[in-house]
Amino acid sequence: MSAPADEPRGRFDVARAFALGWRVVGKVPDPVVRGLFRLVADVAWLLRGSGVRQLEANLRRVRPDARPDELRRLTLLGMRSYMRYYGEAFALVGATQDQIAARVRLVDPGEVVGEIQRGRMVVMALGHLGNWDLAGAWATTHLGRTVTVAERLKPEALFQEFLRFRESIGLEIIPLSGAGGGVFRELVRAVKQGPGGLVPLLADRDLTARGVEVDLFGERARVAAGPAALAVATGAPLCAASITYERLHGDRRRRAGTAWGVVIEFGRLLTVPGDVPRSERVAALTQAWVDDLAAGIERAPQDWHMLQKVFVADLDPARYARTRAAAGESAGRTAGRTAGEAAP
Repeated sequence: MSAPADEPRGRFDVARAFALGWRVVGKVPDPVVRGLFRLVADVAWLLRGSGVRQLEANLRRVRPDARPDELRRLTLLGMRSYMRYYGEAFALVGATQDQIAARVRLVDPGEVVGEIQRGRMVVMALGHLGNWDLAGAWATTHLGRTVTVAERLKPEALFQEFLRFRESIGLEIIPLSGAGGGVFRELVRAVKQGPGGLVPLLADRDLTARGVEVDLFGERARVAAGPAALAVATGAPLCAASITYERLHGDRRRRAGTAWGVVIEFGRLLTVPGDVPRSERVAALTQAWVDDLAAGIERAPQDWHMLQKVFVADLDPARYARTRAAAGESAGRTAGRTAGEAAP
């Protein structure tokens, strides 16, 4: 989410609004917060702005056989899930470690946790699924060091609010621009330094115009090259991770202090394929994690908060051609030039 760089006097101050949200929402009873953000979601859905229409277009790719009324209902659920994320993010600063632990369920940790326990950093490709901030807050305590990248929002005050929030929940943040020595170099250093932990990167859309084209739900889409490029550059293992919502009941709900939690599911542990030419390794690894992430999206499409254009068919053809030409792009030739994102 971004806002104009210069906010004229008298216009809505989005940074101040977010700061107020983080100060106030955690003190409001959970049912009130959830009711308010559900109302915001329903109104936005009824107004059918460009973001809602794009969400519906994206979900149509996930559920191509859905009837129009089913797709509209799925989009409504998607907006409610999206606004749930914001309500939870505002309230997360006041949550205890016990509450955070009760809100997260890790399914079959398998090899990933083993790699971390052996002192290795694991690169994780995330989608805009569920509540990645809650998952990150949980990971810092239960898995290990967690280093990620943050999109530099405008105005700067808004970025600083998000930075303070994410650092307050234990994440180590590298700004997408302005990091000394470059974002990618900082990420390589973090992976090589250790100790064991995670480098989660939101990567299901390309912010840099230097991403990778992949097959996603039977269509061409454009995602960030960062996770695969980092794995290729460092030899670190890579996996996709899906984060979806589940309703909480009984004792777990009481301990969590809320009605919803998240489920984290890791994909396959991917390593750099030795039998693939070096120039094609980023593209091959990217397609592999995208396949695993797509399985998570398909399980819970309502939790995929993708209100932007991802599929090539939705992009302006002339502009897209110029973007590819300017990047000197050919298949897989984006290694080391982008580092994914961590958008709000």
